[in-house]
Amino acid sequence: MMNIPMNQQQLFTWINEISFACNDIILYLDTHPDDEEAMNYFNHYSEMRRKALKTYEEHYGPLTIDTAAPVSGKWYWSTQKWPWEGGMC
Repeated sequence: MMNIPMNQQQLFTWINEISFACNDIILYLDTHPDDEEAMNYFNHYSEMRRKALKTYEEHYGPLTIDTAAPVSGKWYWSTQKWPWEGGMC
């Protein structure tokens, strides 16, 4: 889905969807740690999530601490508008 251009709201929704998939498979892996197919599923969706978070951060600022990084030596993590504060276009 990342190959299709998305606006901010669509990308935010996509991140939530793949984050849910990652969290769901983590619960399964807690009780089935040797399931290779499940581990491949987790790795696939975890990488998709990482790329989506990076894309969001590049266009709209960091959404999670995973992608927060100083810009020109300044910490902008707490100064941006969050999606729930009307930060969506």
